[in-house]
Amino acid sequence: MVSEQPSQRAFFSVLALLFAASAAVTIVWCASMSAMGGMPMPGGWTMSMAWMRMPGQTWPGAAASFLGMWVVMMVAMMLPSLVPMLWRYRQAVGTTGTTRSGWLTALVGLGYFFVWIVFGIAAFLLGVPLAAAEMQWPALSRAVPITAGVIILIAGALQFTAWKACHLACCRSMPACGLSPPADAGTAWRHGLRLGLHCSQCCAGQMAILLVIGVMDLRAMAVVTAAITVERLVPAGERVARAIGVVVVGAGLFLIARAAGLG
Repeated sequence: MVSEQPSQRAFFSVLALLFAASAAVTIVWCASMSAMGGMPMPGGWTMSMAWMRMPGQTWPGAAASFLGMWVVMMVAMMLPSLVPMLWRYRQAVGTTGTTRSGWLTALVGLGYFFVWIVFGIAAFLLGVPLAAAEMQWPALSRAVPITAGVIILIAGALQFTAWKACHLACCRSMPACGLSPPADAGTAWRHGLRLGLHCSQCCAGQMAILLVIGVMDLRAMAVVTAAITVERLVPAGERVARAIGVVVVGAGLFLIARAAGLG
């Protein structure tokens, strides 16, 4: 017990520093993007600079910039709900020694965020041509506000599905209590991938909301982070998820009604 306490303090201290650094960089990045403004679009909305290529910037450079921003943002958003799962894994392989269990836990985290990197690549590949189409065709741009409301409505409805409950339960329990996974790098990496896949599917609705509202909107980011963290960590996670769904469905209906009224 005496030797475990310094190790536990070091574990949580490192993750706290990582969260603080990623949150600080995200805030600075969002502030710089906000200072540049956005492009006013037909339909009364503003396109984020995140989906645009800066003057003199190549497309590979734009993709690298977006992915760098995305990774830092995902660490800030997902780490609060990931910490308990990493700690449970570390305890499960703790008999291998403090240093080795620490590296294996880090490998789980890398596997987890690798899944989110793939998610970010997909978002960029989908978002950039969609943004270009919206700039080219005003009719498509005018449909964005009501489409955003529909997407938010669907995201809220997902909170009530068995699919959501299944992935949420996996996120809340991995690794299972009493499980002693093999203490090797391959198993740790695969565990991180599985955890990332469950998490990305569990958070699909919330991430769709963030992408629709504004990928660099700090207020939206904070609300989505809080929703993800609360439904993962509180005892009655499924009931909280459904309560969040009620709020999101109401927000989607409101946005649809407002967009229809403006139309």
